[in-house]
Amino acid sequence: MGIPSLSPKRDLDLPGSPSPGRSPPINLNRYATKKSLAEGLLDMSLFMSNAVQLKAVLDRGPSSYHYFALVTLLSISLLLQVVIGILLVVMALLNLNEVEKQLRLNQLNNAATALIFITVIINIFITAFGAHEIGLLAAETPL
Repeated sequence: MGIPSLSPKRDLDLPGSPSPGRSPPINLNRYATKKSLAEGLLDMSLFMSNAVQLKAVLDRGPSSYHYFALVTLLSISLLLQVVIGILLVVMALLNLNEVEKQLRLNQLNNAATALIFITVIINIFITAFGAHEIGLLAAETPL
């Protein structure tokens, strides 16, 4: 019998391999899908908020303060959010574990991140122009 090695390399000792007492490695595809779903739900809530604000601005009419700026910004924000939603659905459908799709997924993720950043900036301007005040006034009036 030979002398056993002090540190044998077994499959369980390799990085990413499950071993006793350790949790299994993270499934990147499942993680990315959950991330896309969370982003989609946040995008949906912002979409609904912007739709309500746009309705309030349109109900008040062109005589309201910053009417055209708010309609334009809200419309651009809503359009970008639809594009972001489509990107997130496409990203969720692609399998991150397939190496040939990883570059495309990275590009889609970068595009979605950039569009989300632009949407946030637009929504800062929407808030600065006072759409939240118009929304509050519309909420106070009975239907």
